Amino acid sequence: MNFTELNLIEPIAKAIQEQGYTNPTPIQERSIPEILNGKDFLGCAQTGTGKTAAFSIPILQNLSKNKTSNRHIKALILTPTRELAIQIEENINNYGKYLPLKQLVIFGGVKQGNQEAALKKGVDILVATPGRLLDFIAQGIISLKNLEIFVLDEADRMLDMGFVHDVKRIIKLLPQKRQTLFFSATMPSEIQKLANSILNNPVKVEVTPVSSTADTINQSVYFVEKENKLNLLTHILKNDIADSVLVFARTKHGADKIARKLQKDNISTEAIHGNKSQNARQNALNNFKSGKTRVLVATDIAARGIDIDELKFVINFELSDVSETYVHRIGRTGRAGAEGNSISFVDGLDLLNLKNTEKLIGKKIPVIKNHPFHTDNLVAQKRDSNNKPVPAGSEKPKLPRTGSSRPKNNKKKPSENISISFKKPKNKNFTRKK
Repeated sequence: MNFTELNLIEPIAKAIQEQGYTNPTPIQERSIPEILNGKDFLGCAQTGTGKTAAFSIPILQNLSKNKTSNRHIKALILTPTRELAIQIEENINNYGKYLPLKQLVIFGGVKQGNQEAALKKGVDILVATPGRLLDFIAQGIISLKNLEIFVLDEADRMLDMGFVHDVKRIIKLLPQKRQTLFFSATMPSEIQKLANSILNNPVKVEVTPVSSTADTINQSVYFVEKENKLNLLTHILKNDIADSVLVFARTKHGADKIARKLQKDNISTEAIHGNKSQNARQNALNNFKSGKTRVLVATDIAARGIDIDELKFVINFELSDVSETYVHRIGRTGRAGAEGNSISFVDGLDLLNLKNTEKLIGKKIPVIKNHPFHTDNLVAQKRDSNNKPVPAGSEKPKLPRTGSSRPKNNKKKPSENISISFKKPKNKNFTRKK
């Protein structure tokens, strides 16, 4: 199917053609006609399948039919992270560049003055994170009474980040009569219950489940001792890869450590994570997109909004304990049918996660041995509650269980404490002799 077969109006068709779009992805092909018809929609699709265009394009077309000039919020797109909110607003701006609609993104972590001023000028489409939206509603700056379309994007990530209660508060403030679009990469029971509570006879579409990875991504594993990981990363970036690279780190501290090492090795690198200010994170992301910074090191949450069509390489410095995260990570490359590459560094602490990841995606990931830090002697290790390696043999030995928990010699010993009590004489006239 071609985009020209989706009955899009000329301003949108022209804009997406300029973006290089020719054929819709499966989620776009199945969602755009249904959303254009005003149906509620439940879409389950993983990262990198084109979900943003799947709901943004029909929203723009439906709102363009509204001839009223009042700048009230008619569409609300709720998303979990600042980076993803910014990315969605940029895409809407690109798709709707020839339409007289105004869009705005709001998020926390920055002063509200500029966002408040923009809201007062009037907005048709609002992209927001839950916290800042509730703040503005509480201050009387935002009203949702004229809302026509509500989009809940990345619903499973909302659950992971603890935003579900905020989402439920926001839903209670929406008009009963509205079109609701619900997108999630996975459907755990709590997310399914939320979808059932807010959707009205929805069209349900599930494409590329979370356990699948794009066929266009070349996946590989490098076995390496933990102390050699940083040196291996430098070696690959200087000898094997000339392109931009997104590196995933497990922790904020780890992301900073990797960035410092690469900078020391004269490789332009920046890190983004939750401890960085919003401006610093956005500047780092812009530098990476423009090519000014070659390597971006990110934690999982901070990287959720990174959407770069031509990103060719993703490196997992460590594998996540959550297998599904692997699919989300490598979904940053190989987007929209383009070829991508995923490299995962695996040490003893990552062996179990590798096994679980391969079980999830249903295939073995090839091991690359032709690098100077390869090892065949990895030993699986566990982590403690603080995510630190547990030394081999340090676990407490398990005692053999017996039929009774009471010791064999369970006779009660006589008490060593002797208590003496005196009875009061019955004769009330009794007096002590002097």
